[in-house]
Amino acid sequence: MDLPTARQRVDELRRQIEEHNYRYYVLDQPVISDREYDALMQELLALEEAYPELVTPDSPTRRVGGAPREEFNPVQHPQVLLSLNDAFNEGDLLDFDRRVREITGGQPAYLIEPKIDGLAVALTYSDGVFSLGATRGDGQVGEEVTANLKTIPVLPLRLRQSIPHLVVRGEVYMPKTAFARLNASREEAGEPLFANPRNAAAGSLRQLDPRVTAGRSLSLFVYQVISVTGAAVTTQAGALDFLAELGFPVNPYRILAPDIQAVLAEVQDWTPARRAALPYEIDGLVIKVNDLALYPVLGATAKAPRWAMAYKFPAEQATTRVEGVILRVGRTGVLTPTAMLTPVRLAGTTVSRATLHNEDYIREKDIRIGDTVVIQKAGDIIPEVVEVLPERRTGTEEAFTMPAACPACGAAVVRPPGEAAHRCTGGLACPAQVLEGIIHFASRGAMDIQGLGPAIVAQLLEAGLIHDAADLYYLKKEDLVKLERFAEQSASNLLAAIAASKEQPLERLLFALGISHVGERAARVLAGHFRTLDRLAGAAVEELTALPDIGPRIAESIREFFAEPRNLAVLEKLKKAGVRMEAEAPGAEAPDKPAGPLAGKTLVLTGTLPGMTRQEAEEVITRAGGKVSGSVSKKTDYVVAGEKPGSKYDRARELGVPVIDVSGLRKLIENKLD
Repeated sequence: MDLPTARQRVDELRRQIEEHNYRYYVLDQPVISDREYDALMQELLALEEAYPELVTPDSPTRRVGGAPREEFNPVQHPQVLLSLNDAFNEGDLLDFDRRVREITGGQPAYLIEPKIDGLAVALTYSDGVFSLGATRGDGQVGEEVTANLKTIPVLPLRLRQSIPHLVVRGEVYMPKTAFARLNASREEAGEPLFANPRNAAAGSLRQLDPRVTAGRSLSLFVYQVISVTGAAVTTQAGALDFLAELGFPVNPYRILAPDIQAVLAEVQDWTPARRAALPYEIDGLVIKVNDLALYPVLGATAKAPRWAMAYKFPAEQATTRVEGVILRVGRTGVLTPTAMLTPVRLAGTTVSRATLHNEDYIREKDIRIGDTVVIQKAGDIIPEVVEVLPERRTGTEEAFTMPAACPACGAAVVRPPGEAAHRCTGGLACPAQVLEGIIHFASRGAMDIQGLGPAIVAQLLEAGLIHDAADLYYLKKEDLVKLERFAEQSASNLLAAIAASKEQPLERLLFALGISHVGERAARVLAGHFRTLDRLAGAAVEELTALPDIGPRIAESIREFFAEPRNLAVLEKLKKAGVRMEAEAPGAEAPDKPAGPLAGKTLVLTGTLPGMTRQEAEEVITRAGGKVSGSVSKKTDYVVAGEKPGSKYDRARELGVPVIDVSGLRKLIENKLD
């Protein structure tokens, strides 16, 4: 395929993929299967890899970031992003309405929108293409998180209409199901839990490594036009319709109220049960004057506009009794205590359990079996014990202590120094850890064995067909078809998915093994440095801790894992099954791929690069076969300089290293640089 033909096909693929993204994520009306969508994306990836000069910032492939960043750059907002004053009762809302009527001299209509509990961001589009994203920060200056925002599937990289310039405001949030999964995995690993979805969303969006953000399942609602050229909006309701037409995710709930009495009626309709039914967390409602022409008239204080008010829902609590404490054993052996409660209605659901996190949490709150306690839902999602009511004690309450033996296998339970969690030492001999470990092994971020969910894993274990993750690769079709829910085709599909997982890269395998404290980021670092599982297995603690992001706790976990004979036996079975245990040699190219126009070249980036972020430039260079270094030396082939270059530019001049701009980089990739 020649370059013009490739460019035409790439443009068509991008158009199709973004259309399907819009239908799937925004409209919830997919028209093709996941397999068909994956085929389009794989074709686009292959073409961009073969023709790196065709890579653009708005390509759907840019949604998953590349190398981590060292810092977030400050962004000056074109207009101050104000916060909102809060209303906590009917009187506060009536006062707000009175002030509005006094200033405007009439009764304006109000638009009611849900107050999403997330992190405010400003998004800039130039000629219809997403070019800059920043957090709200202090309202005047935020942090540039463009690459992280691109990982959010609902965020359009290119608008559905051509708008010369547009800045909008939105809220990044974490859906309830994603929040529950994230905290469950952190609790299992003995890591601190996020207090609520808002904290989780903020922490996820501000990751220095966009790939971590990509795995956090963030979403977005856009709700305000900050500035626009080439279009006009006159009402807040019209602004939301305009944003939806451009392809932005806009919350479907919005009510136009003719006066404050209609607002008060709507507020009363938002019962805890109604809020609990939403797939995301809201902590109130936002009431805005609908007529945008009145905004300059109403003005603002130093902190908040006078044309809007945030009504905050009161936290709902309930009183109940702790009837007992049960323990769950996770895949890494962490024992998590859970309080069994007398069932009580809370936030629209019946609550009969509450997490107790760990022994320190229980001691700190002095929670005893038989206690009367006050509970609430953390972020209206996870039930937690807020306080104990000691005045209601009868003297029959019992203190809870962690057991000395694992409830699942009887192995010793220990609390490693410096950790809050207690762990079972049974390892692969513990059935609870085996079940959770295999589920993790097959999960999307690990070996990604499609069709192998928790129910199937439990069924295979119960039938005795598998005893560890390695046994998956020795399953036979005749064994599967004997099981309930398995037919010829479903058995073939599962075996095909298992076989395909053998080709997953080494970093996926390392993460899949479930080594304590080794997450996706640490797995990438380890795979990139050691290149083979055997080299990692023989690494000393000192060599491990010399790597970035690998601290003493992770290093000790790795050494303990490879010192366990049962783990080594599983690894040997994986090896014999043909699971990949080596990474490609650094700089190696697949035999059917060209080396790339920058093969063997080392480039250094400095300054602000026009038209692309630092990360995008790094990806373009890497895809062209080059290497990006952080410092200039005699071995540097080129320095790519943008606006306001720093000391790297001076160092390049001093050493005589060629300095080029972004245009020169593109010419270099196209082999047109003289």
